[in-house]
Amino acid sequence: GRGGNAWLSPAGCAMFSVHVSIPLMSMLGQRVAYVQHISSLAVVLAVRSISGYENIDVRIKWPNDIYFGSSMKLGGVLVKSSLMLKDFHCNIGCGVNVRNKDPTICINDLVEQHNIQNKTSLSAFTTEQIVASAISQIEMLVDLFQSQGKDAFLELYYDKWLHNDMPVTIQKSDGSSVDVKIIGLDDYGYLLVESEDGTSESVHPDGNSFDMMRNLIIPKTR
Repeated sequence: GRGGNAWLSPAGCAMFSVHVSIPLMSMLGQRVAYVQHISSLAVVLAVRSISGYENIDVRIKWPNDIYFGSSMKLGGVLVKSSLMLKDFHCNIGCGVNVRNKDPTICINDLVEQHNIQNKTSLSAFTTEQIVASAISQIEMLVDLFQSQGKDAFLELYYDKWLHNDMPVTIQKSDGSSVDVKIIGLDDYGYLLVESEDGTSESVHPDGNSFDMMRNLIIPKTR
């Protein structure tokens, strides 16, 4: 994971990596940080784009986590990019709990809950289905971004993330804090927040961590 964190991968956890080449001078190449957001949305849509599964509550937590609602982590993505000549080479890694009930919860638990609550009979997923669907979604979302731009992508992204107009507190490295509201992602894929006086600023994921339980964005400890 980010910052050297480990992701446990028991049997039933879908793990995959995929390489994507992005031309530097393309729409996405000029905003390459969006690749992690594309990847996160792709995992969510791997479940929720399938007929009957649209209401399975799998969502995106900024910047790169996959959650059940706002409470439990299902997985995450990690993207490492390098520029070679005129192309970004992005290596996307993903891990998501599909069939394993431990250590937290898995996608098939959510499918089972949905079936009980709604008297449906949706089939459980295999890890292979999730991997294949997620990779297909990455390809489609990259094409969408390149052909229609970030706004077309963000329309889909905001529908599946947890943070629309969410009030949060940003704790500064000097110990001070400021109350803000999340208003989206900026032009380069960083979190955009607005303070009470109407001024906005961008928050970079590499230097900050988001504590959902306390609605607090804090500097990472090194």
